[in-house]
Amino acid sequence: MFNTKAKKRKVSKKNKKSWRKHVDIKDVDRFLEDSRLEERLGCFSVRENSDLFVISTEPEILSKKARRELLQSKEPRCFNILKPHSSVPDPVTKRNRVKTKNERKNSLLLRKETIRKSQGILKLKDKLRLKNKNIAAKKRLNKPQRVEFKDDVWKKKFGKKVDTDWLSSDTVRHTLFHFGTKKKLPTSIHKKNSAIPAIEAPHPGISYNPSFEDHQDLLQDIAQKEMKLIKEEKHLERVTTKMFKKVSREQQTNNLIKEMSEGLKPEENENLIENDYPEVKFGNLPVQNLKKTRVQRRKQKEQKELAYKMQQEKVEKKKLSDIYKLKLLDRQLMSKARKANMLREKRLKKKALKAMGTKTLSKVKFEPLEPDFKLAEELTGSLRNSEPVGNLLKDRFKSLQQRNIVAPSTIKLKRDKARVKRFTKPDHKIDVNNLK
Repeated sequence: MFNTKAKKRKVSKKNKKSWRKHVDIKDVDRFLEDSRLEERLGCFSVRENSDLFVISTEPEILSKKARRELLQSKEPRCFNILKPHSSVPDPVTKRNRVKTKNERKNSLLLRKETIRKSQGILKLKDKLRLKNKNIAAKKRLNKPQRVEFKDDVWKKKFGKKVDTDWLSSDTVRHTLFHFGTKKKLPTSIHKKNSAIPAIEAPHPGISYNPSFEDHQDLLQDIAQKEMKLIKEEKHLERVTTKMFKKVSREQQTNNLIKEMSEGLKPEENENLIENDYPEVKFGNLPVQNLKKTRVQRRKQKEQKELAYKMQQEKVEKKKLSDIYKLKLLDRQLMSKARKANMLREKRLKKKALKAMGTKTLSKVKFEPLEPDFKLAEELTGSLRNSEPVGNLLKDRFKSLQQRNIVAPSTIKLKRDKARVKRFTKPDHKIDVNNLK
C-alpha cells in the first residue's frame, strides 16, 4: 500500500505574513478555546463538592446600613473595562512600556521648572491658560441663576447684525439663514434692479387736449432729437463715403506701381545684375579686451564712494529743509484731502446717475421707443374723436428692459440652420463611360 501523506514543502518564513501563512497554530487556538470555556463554566473535575455547593440553613438578611457599607466597599462597575476580560495569562510576560512626557524629562529640567513656577515665571501657554481660566470664572459668576431674572428678554436683540451694503441678496439670505434670524429680512434683499420707476409720468404735451406751451415743448424736444440724428448721419457719410474717391482699374494699377517703386532709381534698376552683389563692410571692428589697471579700479571705487557720500548729504539736507516746510506740507495735505472729498462726491453723483440708467445685459443695446406726438392739426380736443397712438404692450416690454428686468433682444422670425456639406462617396460614384 502506498503512503498517501503529502511531502512537506520548504517555504520561507522570513516575515510575519509568510510565517502566519505556513505555520499551523490550530493546537494553540484549541488550547485557548478550552481555557476560555473552563473560565466561563468552571473546571468541575478538579474542584470538590464543598467548593461548588453550599448548604444554606437560614436566609442571610442584612440591614440597610450594612448593605450600603457593602456597596461602598465594592469596586465600581465602571472600572471593569480597565481590567483584562480573560483570566488566561498573557503569553508575553515582559512588555515594553512607553514612558510619559514628564517621565522622559531630565531631573534637572524638572527641578528648574518647579523653581521657576514657585517664583511666578510662567511660559506663554501657561499664562494664556490662567487668563482663560479667570475669564471663564468671571463668566460663571456673572451668569444668572435659575431663579434670577435680571435682563428684559423682550428688549434684548438676538442674532448678529449683518452689513448688507456690499452683499448680494443671495449672500444676505444665506448669512441670515445660518448666522442670524429668519423672521425679519433686511430691505436690501428686496432692492430694485433700477431706480427708474415702473410707470413714468408721461409728458403733458402727449395729452389729447394739451396746453399750447406743453405741446410746443414736446415738439421742440422731438425736433432737437431728429436734428441730432441727421447730424450723425451726415458725419458718418462725410468720414466714410465722401472720404474716398472712385478710381478706375487702370489708375489703381498705376498708383500701386508708383507706390511700390518709390525710392528706386530707374537707371540703377536696369543695370542691376542678379549675381553682382555690392561689397559689404562692417562698421564695428573687433575690439581687444583691455583689462582695467589698479589705478583705474581705485579711481572708480573713489568715485562710487564720493557719489554715495553726496547722496547721503543730499538726504540729510532735505530732512533739514523739510522742517521749515511744515506749513507748506500742511497746506498740501489739506488741498489733497479737499480734492479727495470732491472726487468722492463726484463718484457718488456718478453712481446715482448710473443707477438711473440701463445696464448692459446682452450684446444687443437697449433702444428706447420713439416718443409719441401729434401735430397741431391732428389734435381734436376730445378723447372720443382722438385716434389711438402707440402700443401699450410694447411700451411695458420696453419698460422692463429699461429697468434691467428683461435683457434687450432682437426679434428673429427665421431660425438659422447649420449648412450641411454633402458629397458622394467614392464607391457610390457612377462612371458614365463604363456604362456605354
